Amino acid sequence: MKLSNKGRYAVRALFDIAFYNEGRPTQVKDIAERQSIPPRFLEQIFQDLKRAGIVASKRGPQGGYSLAKPAAQVKLSDVIRALEGPITLGEKPTDRAHEADDVRRVTESMFRDLSQRVEECFAAVSVSDICARADELGLPRPGARRYVYVI
Repeated sequence: MKLSNKGRYAVRALFDIAFYNEGRPTQVKDIAERQSIPPRFLEQIFQDLKRAGIVASKRGPQGGYSLAKPAAQVKLSDVIRALEGPITLGEKPTDRAHEADDVRRVTESMFRDLSQRVEECFAAVSVSDICARADELGLPRPGARRYVYVI
């Protein structure tokens, strides 16, 4: 399983809104510039996220996209499902030879279990968790004061 650029960009954009603007409306051009995401592609991503109820939009000079709920409630599993569909490692059912059906049933059962585990991993991480990681790694927030002590 490989996460597409669409999924990665969505996570980065949501992190940007939560970390740099505390979940308040943020303009696409600002997010695109900070995160090096093509603005037109970002607009498409936000439309999908808006349909899924993950972000809200506000028009006007103080407008932009904001988180529709607190960052702690925005789970990566919801974001990935909204953009990529269900997280699945198995094949879609097909009409194949009967002799392979037993083996396929066993392996697909295992892939379903693994898909469930991957889903649980994504569901265990929120946008708030990503912001906490950024704080741990020392990523400066805008307006944060950095004191320099000179003796």
